[in-house]
Formats: sequence, C-alpha cells, structure tokens
Amino acid sequence: SQLRRCVDTYKYIFVFSVANMRNNKLKDVRNAWKHSRIFFGKNKVMMVALGREPSSEYKENLHKVSKHLRGEVGLLFTNRTRDEVDEWFSRFRELDFARAGNKAPYGVSLDTGPLEQFPHSMEPQLRQLGLPTALKKGVVTLLSDYEVCKEGDVLTPEQARVLKLFGYEMAEFKVTMKFLWNSETGDFQKLAEDTAEEEEEEDDDDGSNED
Repeated sequence: SQLRRCVDTYKYIFVFSVANMRNNKLKDVRNAWKHSRIFFGKNKVMMVALGREPSSEYKENLHKVSKHLRGEVGLLFTNRTRDEVDEWFSRFRELDFARAGNKAPYGVSLDTGPLEQFPHSMEPQLRQLGLPTALKKGVVTLLSDYEVCKEGDVLTPEQARVLKLFGYEMAEFKVTMKFLWNSETGDFQKLAEDTAEEEEEEDDDDGSNED
C-alpha cells in the first residue's frame, strides 16, 4: 500500500493531533510540506497497513504507532529532523470561526445601538438567532445589550453563527506532534502529553477526512 511505501521511503513518522480541524488549513500544511507525506483520517485503514500487533506489524514497533491512531490524528512521513518539525509546527497556528460544540475562550457581549454592518434584510435572521433587534429608520438596531457567550461556554449552533456574523474567530487550528518513530532504529517515543480535552476526544475513534 501507499502507506507502506512511505514507511520504506522516509526516515521518520510523526503521529500528530489536530485541534479545530479544517480541511483548508490542513491543505496549507500539505502545500508547505510537499517534500514529505501527510495522511489524515481513515485511521482503521492506516492501522491495518502498519499492523496492530507485534506479530502483524510491517516493521519493528509500528504497532505502537497504530495504537495511537484514534480521533483527530494523522501521520507525517518525513526526512526532516525533529527540531525542524517542532520549530515549524510550533509556529503554525491559524484562527478560524468556532463551530457548535467548541468552548468559548473568552466572553462576547454586544452593546445597544445600530448594527450598520448588516443590511436591513438581515434583521429577521438576527432576531431568529436570539438578538433583540429591530429596524429603526431602515437600520438594524440592537435594542439592548446582549451577551453572546460567556468564557467557557460550549457553543450552540446559534451562538457559533452569531460569533461568525460579528467576525469573532475563536477556534485555533493547531497541529501538535505527539509521537515519533525512527525507521533506522525502530525506536518509538512520546513527544507531548495529552491534555484532558484530547483524552476525551480520543473516545471518538475514526475521524474520516481526506487522505
């Protein structure tokens, strides 16, 4: 399989996790790392190719890589050193709009007054989302102060939509290198500690995004 060819071709395999997965952001990473190969999604297919047990693994200790293919994780096959990988990925963070289910990193409140950024045709939609709005002389107007979310809120679809309409980018797309396998020695090592949130997410086994 393609995956096994990569095992034979590249010196290192990094297992990485993704926070706030966005396909367009992952595409940016792929473009920047064209000298390497990235596989993301299809966890079970990758596990079969690498081998789940010592008896079925393609090369020494690859079953340990398979063991960590749960949730929003992927594989980076590369000849770049750990220092080069760490340096690039520690700096690559991009903000995007939060989705329902994300936690709000800070609170957002809107002040009473005109919302001139919206055309009058948007007023019913804003009202439907829970905002106390009305048209005043053809201008969408917030009739009272409105709290969109508190810090730590798990966002509802309505809150996420309001935050997007008002331009609040709360979700940080970030790739974290978790484990490293060395093809020359067969060594497998842990690079990063799990956060409590990631441990919760790992219960969700097979996130299937583009290859």
